[in-house]
Amino acid sequence: QVQLVESGGGLVQPGGSLRLSCAPSGRIFDIRAMGWYRQTPGKQRDLVAAVTRGGSTNYADSVKGRFTVSRDNAKNTVYLQMTSLKPEDTAVYYCNAAMRITLTQPWEDYWGQGTQVTVSS
Repeated sequence: QVQLVESGGGLVQPGGSLRLSCAPSGRIFDIRAMGWYRQTPGKQRDLVAAVTRGGSTNYADSVKGRFTVSRDNAKNTVYLQMTSLKPEDTAVYYCNAAMRITLTQPWEDYWGQGTQVTVSS
């Protein structure tokens, strides 16, 4: 079964940078929008940034000017470049994508397993 696989999380000091990556684990037919969400204990999962197939982007106000979302359509990969990280960016980051695995299957929403980002000195 195809899953979204994330990488790039970790521990970083305030002001530092990290780059997250996410791609399907196997072959798929098509992907629409891809994006990143984050969640802290006891809170809902919130949108961080998203990018359409055509490259249009959308960001949460809290990360505008610091985070950049991008995608490589040839590799079906979405990236999140995070700079000027703050302790309040600490969360589990989840990749999300609308995918169709084969031509005959419907579009479905897929989530990655989550990757921990911790910003602390």
